[in-house]
Amino acid sequence: MFLRSNNRKKDGKDHRYFSIVENQRISSGKTVQRTVLYLGEINDQQQAAWRKSLSVFDEQQQEYANLSLFPDDREIPADAIDSLQVKLSGLELRRPRLFGSCWLACALWRQLGLDEFWGARLAGSREDVPWGNVLQLLVVNRLLDPGSEFRVHRQWYLTTAMDALLGTDFAVAEKDRLYRCLDRVLEHKQELFLWLRQKWADLFQAEFEILLYDLTSTYFEGAMEENPKAKYGHSRDKRTDCLQLVIALVITTDGFPLAYEVLDGNTSDRTTLGGFLDQIEKTYGKAKRMWVMDRGIPTEEILQEMRDPAREIFYLVGTPKGKIRQYEKKWLDLPWQKVRDSVDVKLFEQDGELYVLAKSAGRQAKETAMRRKRLVRLLRKLRAMRRSLPSLVQLLMRLGAAKSQAGRAFQFVQMQVPKEGQQVTRETFQFRVDKQKLQEAEWRDGHYLLRSNLTAGDPSVLWTRYVQLTQIESVFRSLKSELGIRPIYHQLEHRADAHILIAFLAYCLQVTLKHRLLLHAPGLTPTAVLEKLAEIKMIDVWIPTVDQRWLILPRYTQPSPDTKLLIEKLRLELPNQPPPRLVAQKESNEIEVQTAR
Repeated sequence: MFLRSNNRKKDGKDHRYFSIVENQRISSGKTVQRTVLYLGEINDQQQAAWRKSLSVFDEQQQEYANLSLFPDDREIPADAIDSLQVKLSGLELRRPRLFGSCWLACALWRQLGLDEFWGARLAGSREDVPWGNVLQLLVVNRLLDPGSEFRVHRQWYLTTAMDALLGTDFAVAEKDRLYRCLDRVLEHKQELFLWLRQKWADLFQAEFEILLYDLTSTYFEGAMEENPKAKYGHSRDKRTDCLQLVIALVITTDGFPLAYEVLDGNTSDRTTLGGFLDQIEKTYGKAKRMWVMDRGIPTEEILQEMRDPAREIFYLVGTPKGKIRQYEKKWLDLPWQKVRDSVDVKLFEQDGELYVLAKSAGRQAKETAMRRKRLVRLLRKLRAMRRSLPSLVQLLMRLGAAKSQAGRAFQFVQMQVPKEGQQVTRETFQFRVDKQKLQEAEWRDGHYLLRSNLTAGDPSVLWTRYVQLTQIESVFRSLKSELGIRPIYHQLEHRADAHILIAFLAYCLQVTLKHRLLLHAPGLTPTAVLEKLAEIKMIDVWIPTVDQRWLILPRYTQPSPDTKLLIEKLRLELPNQPPPRLVAQKESNEIEVQTAR
């Protein structure tokens, strides 16, 4: 990089502009130059009316002053007042850090009104740093580069421009302050749900008549002796060796979360729905809503309550595949109705419920292929055992491992195993595929039996609603992968719950960005946009002055044309460059020490 000056004469006035430029080699082998930072105009010997001044914060005097800057290769005019002469030859670029993606995350925070919401509820303390800023720092970190509070304090904050975006110094990222922030947020959770619902209705005209409900789990690292919710249970993360929490979540069909609850790690899915029905009605009032759920969640007692005409609650739920065989006489002779190119349905009513038997050709091919893949892998292992003829103990151990990996595919293999005391030979150890059972299973592949108390429902609409459960699965994947909700290291119950609330807020920013992109830049994902804006960095430009001080100009780099177009598509504008600072040389050493902490 190098400093470049451009001279321009306009309306009889001479102007000299300065910028930081870098050379870039393109694919053709040629070298092009790109403006990285624009420093603006520095005065030459011009008439007083033409001179430009700059508002600079003098850290020694602790006040702003309007100064006219002159390069050291020009003499300061005699009539120049409040002027400063700078040595451009001694210019230094220090502390490059992340700006663009942090700025976008903070813009999303303001669009949801979270600065207003948390500012009103976390105010009233004597802290030098507002707690709302501390919370915003934690949420932005969770969205962009998930890590622990200690990592935010020790590393991440210093590599970003969050100090300029929040208007605070390193105090906002003090380790104890980050942890104490977690102690203050949980009591406002229900109010937050109401606030977000209204914001999404205002911003995106979101609808809340159809709700998707599901549960997931996330695990802990450590003994968690002080957290009574940490229990062993059914782990969706395949970490049965770890204590865990269960998270129940309600979202709309567009992915906007309405509420969530943190439950004990051994909570059964079938015990959670009743409480959530009451919570949603208490929080948002009674209304005609449809709940869409997977087959393992509701009990028959809860469905009976939902069918009560006084409650005006509708449901759409999957059923176990055994129900398909149970009602086989009901639907076997009914005609198929095509609702999509690859989806056919049959309808019948039973005990005041509408049953929809759906057959998806695409899903059928997928389920059959998955089963055959596992079956082929199992048969390959069994043939290897039959060739090697291990001891009976080794054989049983290897069969147990193969059964675990094969899953339900293991039931389609009939096996003869040596009895105790027998040798393992080709005669005592045999197996074969149960072709009839396999054909029956493949015949039922791709079939789903849905049930609903909306008996006048359109089958194509009901099918569409049910497959939208993939939305909530997508939310869980985002929380666990992109937002790093797992594993949890917090030992205290309320801090583990607050960790989940931070991830929930980060997802709220993510889904807001997703829907802004759907409106203004379809085809782009939130992750791709955040990665693109991460190209915009902030750099401190240090310019020595003739009077032995430093002029510090924090400047974000110029966005590339495609990044600038993306910002315009999102209908956003980059903020003004931060104000410059003027420090003495001894103070500059202290700044460097604080920055390196």
